[in-house]
Amino acid sequence: MSLTNPFSRRLYLRIWLAVVGGMAVLTLAVGWAWRMAEEQKAQTAQPFVPPSREMVLRDPSGTEVLRGLSTRQPSQPGEGVEFQIETEDGRVFSMQMAPRAPRGDRGDRPFRPGAPGGPGGPGKQGDAAFWTRPPFGFLWLLGIVGLAVAVGVYPIIRRLTLRLEALQRSVQKFGEGDLSVRVPEEGQDEVADLARQFNAAAARVETLVKSHKSLLANASHELRSPLTRIRMGLELMGGQQPSPAFREEILRNIAELDQLVDEILLASRLDAREADVGTVEMVDLIGLAAEECARVGADLDAGASADTVEVRGVAKLLRRAIRNLLENARRYTTGDITVVVRRSPGHAEVRVYDRGPGVPASQRERIFEPFYRLPGASERSGGVGLGLSLVRSIAGRHNGTVRCEDREGGGACFVLRLPLEQR
Repeated sequence: MSLTNPFSRRLYLRIWLAVVGGMAVLTLAVGWAWRMAEEQKAQTAQPFVPPSREMVLRDPSGTEVLRGLSTRQPSQPGEGVEFQIETEDGRVFSMQMAPRAPRGDRGDRPFRPGAPGGPGGPGKQGDAAFWTRPPFGFLWLLGIVGLAVAVGVYPIIRRLTLRLEALQRSVQKFGEGDLSVRVPEEGQDEVADLARQFNAAAARVETLVKSHKSLLANASHELRSPLTRIRMGLELMGGQQPSPAFREEILRNIAELDQLVDEILLASRLDAREADVGTVEMVDLIGLAAEECARVGADLDAGASADTVEVRGVAKLLRRAIRNLLENARRYTTGDITVVVRRSPGHAEVRVYDRGPGVPASQRERIFEPFYRLPGASERSGGVGLGLSLVRSIAGRHNGTVRCEDREGGGACFVLRLPLEQR
């Protein structure tokens, strides 16, 4: 494994090094610019000339010998100091002082606080340690700034990348088949938003997989029942000529198999949103309802208005939805079936009324689940538990809804609600 591999595989190291390197470059650039500016300033600055001050010179007896204004003359470092004294009568005197001796050559002088070269005096700056003088002081400053940036930035970047690593591990587990894995949703930044989106997508995938597993398991069970009956009948027949009753039973089981396979295929195509399920066109709900009512002998109530109720959708799917609602009502009703088609603001409604036992309030959502049947309903003839599930899928494909309500006087009412096209 190469030495650069950890840096290419660890995002937090790359971010941290990028921040530290950027701060180091910025500090070097600022320091270089500052130093260049100071050097330019030192080159262009005029020599400093102190202001004139009155000076009095006395002899040992205290008699005044000379009085005048003294002015310090400009000099170069190491050349000593020169003063010019101008008296009131115009005479000019010059006083020169030798350069200051090195520190080692001044050991014979008594120590005076504040004196040149003593502690606290003007010579203290020259006596400072070498690592505090330029350019070493500037390098120390760079080192301290770089260390502070490295120490301060690392915990922040590491905290961010820990969340990314948790998301990475969760995605890996999810890809390995653990569909129940979720990511902690911490904070309100982009990483938290990514975690929420992953959790939502994982929940949808888990629900879809469970639904498909349930569909496969129930379909296998439902397919096995009619096939077993057909096989047992053929074995009992023993090569003899089948009776009319036996032929009718065989045909009924074959029709049940055909219906089950057709509903399973349709349910699979409706689950796949990109699958082509037919041509979208304007569909007359009253015409569809009239044809299906005539097939099962139900009553149709289209209202007093002669206007058509048209929605945009796939005609064969809407026909299948109305047919499934009528078949469900015919299977459980003990009286007449009535279909009502009417308009409501922005929507069209198809209501199917029956006089069956009704649906308990706690079961009105579950009856639309695939292969779910009310307790005791599995013993009744016909139906495999996919009819109402297909109605809900078809309604959702058309941006509509379906629900179950109580009917006044007993029975149930199924309401298919579809959006009307805005003209």
